[in-house]
Amino acid sequence: MFDVKLDYNMSAWKKTLIAGLISYIDAGSIVAGASGLTMWQDYLGMSSVQMGLLAALSSNTGGAAIGALIGGKICDKYGRKFVYNWALLIYMIGVAIICLATNYPMFLLGYVIVGLMVGADVVASWTFIAEEAPSRNRAKHCGSAQIAWMLGPVVVFAASIPMNEMFGLLGNRLIFAHLIVVAAWIWYQRLKMPESTEWAAAKKQEEELAAKGIKQKKVRYADILRGTSFKTVALCVCVYAFWNLAASTNGFFMPYVYEHVGNLSNSMALGMTALNFAVCIVTTIIFMYTADKFNRRKVYAIFSGLGVISWFVWALPGEMLQTWMLFFFTIVWGFSMQQQFYQLWSSELFPVRYRATAQGFTFFVTRFSAAIWGFAVPLIMEALGFQIAAVLMIGFCVVSWLAGTIWGGDDRGKTLDEITRDRYGDEIDENGWLVEDTQPEHAVAHK
Repeated sequence: MFDVKLDYNMSAWKKTLIAGLISYIDAGSIVAGASGLTMWQDYLGMSSVQMGLLAALSSNTGGAAIGALIGGKICDKYGRKFVYNWALLIYMIGVAIICLATNYPMFLLGYVIVGLMVGADVVASWTFIAEEAPSRNRAKHCGSAQIAWMLGPVVVFAASIPMNEMFGLLGNRLIFAHLIVVAAWIWYQRLKMPESTEWAAAKKQEEELAAKGIKQKKVRYADILRGTSFKTVALCVCVYAFWNLAASTNGFFMPYVYEHVGNLSNSMALGMTALNFAVCIVTTIIFMYTADKFNRRKVYAIFSGLGVISWFVWALPGEMLQTWMLFFFTIVWGFSMQQQFYQLWSSELFPVRYRATAQGFTFFVTRFSAAIWGFAVPLIMEALGFQIAAVLMIGFCVVSWLAGTIWGGDDRGKTLDEITRDRYGDEIDENGWLVEDTQPEHAVAHK
């Protein structure tokens, strides 16, 4: 693309940094919108229905879900580089539309474009990171993208406070504009990156077989929804989608809950939110230095189990809540490792020809579920109280915790090809395609 010379000597860490920064502009776009939403509502005169539509199609929910579903398929067919380069270019156009918006349709269009492109890019980038990372440090490389995701809200939120106060809506437009600058730098650096070696090798093999007249298969969702692949999809959905129902509530509604249920001041509520993100960064660093060295299911069980315990605070009657309990929740919930392990497992537990499609599908289920749950939470709070919502989220987190603890993979030090052979056995043919007549019982037991 654009005749930029490829850097075939680029280090694995540099590739990880450039690919992983999509997480920064993903989270940054979510928080940028949230930090100025009241001003945009006043400026555009948005109704509650228009606000709901905006939320449903944003990069936090429905838009990203659809983008991941479509982007995953394209990623497996045309390559990781094709998707993440074009998606980022179109992302910048979407953010520019938001910056220049003067009416609701224009504002909504920008949000839809950003949401779709974030979903497509996240799948391509996370897959690329896992495929290019050294086998003995794959968790460390995957974790770096999660740090970028958590830095996005911290930077954008910190910048939004003075910018919104000094410049009002213009300040929020400038916050969005800085995402274009960051994205442009990432996009240019990505032009220098070669294609994923894993995908390139599979594509070369496919072309060689086609030249011999051997008909190649197409990646279908039906393929990943049977046999061992279906079990892996179920693992990823249970780990990530169920946890994300609680996490998305924490991310969007918790400042309100701290104030109205926990009886904290607005500044204290925002401080709690910032503290939670800080703990999440520390947790990710712990993940990076433990998941490549110790049994992954045990690491997952310990830290994600703490997340389950934390939600019991909100299951107590409101009058029993004390400030130290809210600090306990804020800190202990930050130790959850579901998102870190989801990125790792969804990137390494599927065969290369289906990897991005499967990750896109599970990401779609997760974000789409969050969109539906996001509509339901206010209704539950109004009709039954947040205590009932908390009990439901304890249940969601228990499902997520059990799934990863019992069925999660522990493939430290293995190459992706080794993981595929060990996990799928004769369910994969000699050309890397899932066979039509699968016999899961013949697959090698996954340890």
